[in-house]
Amino acid sequence: MFLYGILSTIVFVIAIPFVFAVRKFMGKPNAGIKEKFGFVEMPDFGEEDIIMLHGVSVGEVIALENLAKKIKETFPHKKLIVTTGTKTGQEIAHKKYSEIADFITYFPFDIPFAVNKFLDRVHPSVVLIAETEIWPYFAYACNKRSIPVSIINGRISDSTFNTYQKVKFFFKNVFKNFTAIYTQSEDDKKKYIDIGADTNKVEVMGNLKFDVKRKEADINMGQEGYRVIIAGSTHSGEDEIVLKAFKQLKEKYSDIKLLLAPRHPKRVPDVESLTKNFDLSYGLRSRDDKFTDYDVIILDTLGELGKMYSICHFAFIGGSFNKTGGHNPLEAAVYDKPTVTGPSIHNFKDIYWTLDKTDAGKIVNTPEEFEKYLDKLLADESFYNKACADCKTVFEAQKGALDFVIDKLKEY
Repeated sequence: MFLYGILSTIVFVIAIPFVFAVRKFMGKPNAGIKEKFGFVEMPDFGEEDIIMLHGVSVGEVIALENLAKKIKETFPHKKLIVTTGTKTGQEIAHKKYSEIADFITYFPFDIPFAVNKFLDRVHPSVVLIAETEIWPYFAYACNKRSIPVSIINGRISDSTFNTYQKVKFFFKNVFKNFTAIYTQSEDDKKKYIDIGADTNKVEVMGNLKFDVKRKEADINMGQEGYRVIIAGSTHSGEDEIVLKAFKQLKEKYSDIKLLLAPRHPKRVPDVESLTKNFDLSYGLRSRDDKFTDYDVIILDTLGELGKMYSICHFAFIGGSFNKTGGHNPLEAAVYDKPTVTGPSIHNFKDIYWTLDKTDAGKIVNTPEEFEKYLDKLLADESFYNKACADCKTVFEAQKGALDFVIDKLKEY
């Protein structure tokens, strides 16, 4: 690891000016540079124990939210620090953790100077690193200081696994510095072991992102006797896709209704105009309009979408036919309702892949595929029932991850 520290520093010193220049040329900010070099303006927490959570970017930060809440609830006298590696990750962390975490900052560059400066200032008592991050020098430095450092919600993609296998000798030494590795699945566990992790250090914990609870729902929108399709968190350009498909399918299935929920309330007038253009009657949730009177109801109220999934037949999850990266499909799947999404899923890719391995969720690439898949869910009752059952099966396989991590923290 001494040699790695020297080489990583040399490569870093050579590469970083070019990286900064390219990012500046592309208009991407080099945020958090001071903190990434370890110059963290740390609050004075005295002798308090510090639990550190690291999620590199948006998806990981979102996945850790429930765990962070549970940590503060279970260990109220401990301090919680959240770190990220990207600017967008920081923005989401400050938005979601401002009332939970005691401090939020950037993770250091994985070179000796930055890591040691960071650890000198932060003094974590235990470190939990989410999902795919394997920082060799950081793990080594923590081990030298007797700081337990574990990977949680661990996963390795097939392409990454194939690359890591070629340098298995290196990762075998890296994994010696980790206290434990807790994976999302048996498949992930096997991958970590195959690239050098100690069998005794690797356990399956499930997926934190699946610790979602059903929201209490007592909804009367006149939905009885109809099959309601929900298009949730739609963005500009997606409402047209949904309305066109719904219009076509309505000619074939007279019992279907659409609940259209734009992600941003300011878009409601635009969605109303689009619905009129498709010659579909529509009502507004804010007026308590009912499906008995309209083809489409536009959800123009805040905070209700999550519970609305309880009344749907199936759901389209928006932000996936543009570059947004998708939204969380589990809000629908937790009610045993199948989901369909477009190809842009990078914010929740592991969840979508897990659902897509069964019939619980489907990733489609084009509006034509989208309409065809909706038709299948409406026409084939046995397929639809299997898709609903698969939702339940997936949740059963993944549940318990949150309590698993808390129990491990109690051991520390």
